[in-house]
Amino acid sequence: MSTIDGGATLGETRSSAVVGVEEPKRPPRSRRRMREIGLAYLLLLPSLVIFGVFIFYPFLRNFYLGFYRTPPFPGLPMRYVGFDQYRDVLTSTDFLDSVKTTVLFMIMTVPAGIALGLGLAVLAHQRLKGIGVYRTIFSSTVATSVAVASVIFGTLFNPVVGLLPWLGVNPRPPILDNPQWALPAVALVTIWQTLGLTFILMSSGLQAIPDEIHEAARVDGAGAGTRFWKITIPLLSPTIFFAVVIGGIFAFQTFGQIDLLTQGGPLKKTNVLTYFVYRTLRTENNDGKAAVLAVALFTITMTLTLVQMRFLERRVHYGR
Repeated sequence: MSTIDGGATLGETRSSAVVGVEEPKRPPRSRRRMREIGLAYLLLLPSLVIFGVFIFYPFLRNFYLGFYRTPPFPGLPMRYVGFDQYRDVLTSTDFLDSVKTTVLFMIMTVPAGIALGLGLAVLAHQRLKGIGVYRTIFSSTVATSVAVASVIFGTLFNPVVGLLPWLGVNPRPPILDNPQWALPAVALVTIWQTLGLTFILMSSGLQAIPDEIHEAARVDGAGAGTRFWKITIPLLSPTIFFAVVIGGIFAFQTFGQIDLLTQGGPLKKTNVLTYFVYRTLRTENNDGKAAVLAVALFTITMTLTLVQMRFLERRVHYGR
């Protein structure tokens, strides 16, 4: 390094040239970080308030209400019973049967809905003339509400003016009044109503798979079945995993089609957990018991979701 005036380095010379010019002081890094964190929480504050008012407070209120037993006659004060009511309700036969019915309903709807949606998505993914019309038809049920779907199938299942009598089939008792077939019938309505959403999810997942991968496998001699199971399914596993989790949550929240078609009957064979909560609150006017059932519904749904995310995600392939 060159020196100036008997050993002064060039850097020292440049430093002396700017003597007297003060650099702007910057706040310490920790102080800047605290400001950024404070600004972030300030921006999140409206959302936190909304969540607190409409989600956290009702849940805590339900949990608190479960400690009080509703009196048999209106106008009397509620009596504090602690966890006794939780134990009585959660070990009752009605609750256990309702949980079994809900799980059975989920088993009927989720796998079948995903399989049908995936099959239609694979068909609609073909490069054929006019395939866009079929894509529109397959996805049309996404615009159909639960009430409309229930009215349509309720009319089809009608023993007088329905489709079955027109085809010469007249089951006795009618399907929706048959304890053996009522739940499968409601499951069919749910599958049809959610088929459009499942089809859209699977179609978007298929479009994200590069065509070059299938072309390379075809050149290597892989057949259609091999390409489907060895390429399409693994690369589509994130979408399938999402559909399974969302489908399970929707199955535990089923209410509209049950209320419009069967009202929990016949013989409580369609009394899923959400309708059990509603019937307990509206028919029996038992706020405490309904609160316990609502807390149980939340806990079961959250546990099911966490279990699915814990074990099913291991089989998900996030390909690049």
